[in-house]
Amino acid sequence: MAGPVHYEVYIRKTAPAPWALQMATEDRAHAIETAEDLLRDDRAAAVRVTKETLDPDTMEFNSVTVLTKGAPEVKRKRLVPEDEAGPRCGGPQDLYTPMARELMGRVLEDWLQRQGVTTFELLHRPDLAERLDASGVELQHAIQKVAVPESQAVGQPVHDLVRHYQKLSEQTIERLVTAGRKGRFPSLENHSLADLAHRLSGQAERGFIMAGIIVGALKGIRGNRARLDKLMDMADRAPMDGAPRAMVMVPIEQLLCEMLGTRTSLAEVLGPSLDQGASLAAVVRMVAPREVDLLVAQDTRMSLLIPVVDGPAARLGARLEAGEFPLLSAALARMVLRELMSPRRLRPADAAGEIDILRALAMTLTATAGRLLTLEEVQTAFNERSKALVTADFVAAYVKPCESVQCEAEALTRLCENVTGVANKRSAARWLSACITSLRFETEMREPQAQAALHKLALLANMQRAIRACGLSERDEEDIGNAFGVVGGSVETEGKAIAALLRSPAPVPQKLSALLRLAAGETAPLGPVAERAKAEALRLFRMPDARAALAAQPEALGPLKGLMKAAGLAA
Repeated sequence: MAGPVHYEVYIRKTAPAPWALQMATEDRAHAIETAEDLLRDDRAAAVRVTKETLDPDTMEFNSVTVLTKGAPEVKRKRLVPEDEAGPRCGGPQDLYTPMARELMGRVLEDWLQRQGVTTFELLHRPDLAERLDASGVELQHAIQKVAVPESQAVGQPVHDLVRHYQKLSEQTIERLVTAGRKGRFPSLENHSLADLAHRLSGQAERGFIMAGIIVGALKGIRGNRARLDKLMDMADRAPMDGAPRAMVMVPIEQLLCEMLGTRTSLAEVLGPSLDQGASLAAVVRMVAPREVDLLVAQDTRMSLLIPVVDGPAARLGARLEAGEFPLLSAALARMVLRELMSPRRLRPADAAGEIDILRALAMTLTATAGRLLTLEEVQTAFNERSKALVTADFVAAYVKPCESVQCEAEALTRLCENVTGVANKRSAARWLSACITSLRFETEMREPQAQAALHKLALLANMQRAIRACGLSERDEEDIGNAFGVVGGSVETEGKAIAALLRSPAPVPQKLSALLRLAAGETAPLGPVAERAKAEALRLFRMPDARAALAAQPEALGPLKGLMKAAGLAA
């Protein structure tokens, strides 16, 4: 088939048989007629016609079903590999793995939020286990939420999985409650944490017992800020080194990963007054305080965008900077990336402020690339976030405060500079191109009541130079630059700026300097204005009076040589 679109006819000779390609053609009517003839003559139990369209970018075909007739397709039972068959959690210990805790956190999210605890605490506090067991309905619903999708994945009946997880939950609760009744979780009010860690060294369930001791110390403390402060106190009292220190720090890190893994928890720890963008910036500062402090020292404006981290968050940041809690550092960094790639606005009420905080986040995350995240991951996240910055809703909110079309052009130029990704750069360039090629932009620039023509030409030149620093494609940059040049030509024609300059009583070197600046694109956009200024400068150079004036002032030729070179009049 020569064309990018063709039609394929598939048949099933019997109802259970798989689809087989019968023919392909570029004629839609011929494909449908052939399929119906095959079905009518009983040469097939079912027929299907699909439209195949070639994507020139990926060189792959996109398939759309045009016609399906005949016996319905028999659904085959999914074959489950032997290593995937059966429940995913076989014993109480399996519930303590990170994946199991994450799943439990999702199915018990509402109950955990009401209790103000995490999954890790639920698995190590007897009182919470008894409370969940007494609720009945909460635990039953959670088991059903796990069993139904797992039944489809492992090919086991739902009722069997429900009974299995009911028994497993009973065993886990019984184990935890029994440990509590036997006093295996001593209180830190009467014991030293370091002493308990040394005493537990070598015991079979030392990790389980130490985790129960740590979460038991949080009992009765409400609010994640106070809980974080308590955890930092326990980290300060941990043994200095060796296995006893790891026995204390590992459960603290696991608890911190769960506690700081939600937006509500971060808001409590960092401050409820921070919006989403400021919260993410504060997280980056907490995870990488040294890199952020260096950036703030180089650019004081960063201090206005990145909040100061204080209190328990600052204590945690100091430990993260020292290399402790590496899993927590990675989890927080990836949480920032997930939020950047989500559709949620960073500053819903301030589009310009969203670009500011996004730029600050880009600088800080790039500075930490290689230690917490790879540079490719950071670039991918900002490319995804940039897609939201070039949508019609965001652009409308972004330019809404602008009172003039000149302000809109400057704002859209800044948008072009700050988005990343080839496709996003192209979309931003389209918005800017539509603005500066509009009749409104040219009309506003040509208004005689506005600034003088030379002032407006200088503004256009500044915007044209700014475009060259935006990293747009060569074609977009050329098209937008030419558009600025065309508007500049209209402004100069309307205001007769060059003619007024030539008529002025200024000395010849001053006139030549002004013309060469126009020709070089310093005080006017490159294009018609620059060409006119270049022609007038050449004409003025050839005039005998001008040559005599320049000969009388040889010191004036030095600055003019650089301008002539910039304007293309000298090698």
